[in-house]
Amino acid sequence: MEKFEIMEKDEHEQIIFCSNKDAGLRAIIAIHNTSLGPAFGGTRMWNYNSVDDALKDVLKLSKTMTYKAAVTGLNYGGGNAVILGDSNTQKSELLFRTFGKYVNSLAGRYYTAEDVGTTVDDMEFVRMETKYVTGISKALGGSGDPSPVTAYGVFVGIKACAKAKWGNDSLENKKIVIQGVGQVGKNLAEYLESSGAKVYVTDIYAEKIENVLKTVNAEVIKPDKIFNMDMDIFSPCALGGVINDDTIGKLKCEIIAGSANNQLEDEEKHGKILFDKGILYAPDYVINAGGLINVANELEGYRQDRALKQADKIYDNLTKVIKNSKEQNIPTCKASAQIAEKRLSQIGGMKNIFTNKSR
Repeated sequence: MEKFEIMEKDEHEQIIFCSNKDAGLRAIIAIHNTSLGPAFGGTRMWNYNSVDDALKDVLKLSKTMTYKAAVTGLNYGGGNAVILGDSNTQKSELLFRTFGKYVNSLAGRYYTAEDVGTTVDDMEFVRMETKYVTGISKALGGSGDPSPVTAYGVFVGIKACAKAKWGNDSLENKKIVIQGVGQVGKNLAEYLESSGAKVYVTDIYAEKIENVLKTVNAEVIKPDKIFNMDMDIFSPCALGGVINDDTIGKLKCEIIAGSANNQLEDEEKHGKILFDKGILYAPDYVINAGGLINVANELEGYRQDRALKQADKIYDNLTKVIKNSKEQNIPTCKASAQIAEKRLSQIGGMKNIFTNKSR
């Protein structure tokens, strides 16, 4: 009963545990909601401390994908997968092809793509076993790395926040700290520098810092020092949970807007604290929707210009969330959830009624 209670807490539809000793595969696929369409979500590979931690992560990520698709206006549901393991030492063709067979067994209820710890190359191994995968290379008809479109969406979202906070969306001379400069963070840094912002970067991996400094004139901050510095905008672009009981009281910024999923360790609690402190928070699943927009475009015949045009709408989506937040005097994370849940109820409810009538 405990497992069913876990699923029922946030109304998840399905959880699949995948195991294959020969391939070294231990994975979990979570499908949260398919009211709007098949579930979309990446495959994360991470060295979790426990299976419970992995399950907690995949459940939260899959629910976030449902809300991301709904608030963005896409006709897809929410899902996600996690592979337990070290992405630097434990990857293999066998592992990803075996995982692909599990994805294929779901017969289109879940489409996967790359996420933290996985790459386009990994997804091409998955594709050898299933057609239900996106984010593959352009040479194979896919979109390639979705990071540029994700970063662009975050960039226009930051501009929307600036407009709401300061009356115009210029980022000239704004001090912006990017936490995590993987592919999304690196691309975002380039957009921000070109807009005249003063860019600061931090990462636990020295090679990522070295990579971003090849194209961006940024100042490097040690990871443990970022919450001690004054900044205009904090942009979390690494893992989630960075806004928590330990960090929230140290924040010295006016806006939080980044690409990381689940930035608030406790959405209700920490969202309200930020609201009360006057810090404008861009709900992560609204501002980072560019990645989903990008891979979803593959199903329609990929064109990057169309994906970027759709990502432009993140500016308007965030503006609406912020407006609703102000009018109702509620945190932005609650305002965005209301928009997502309204669409799920209206469109998802219609589909459920249709399904019931046709039986």
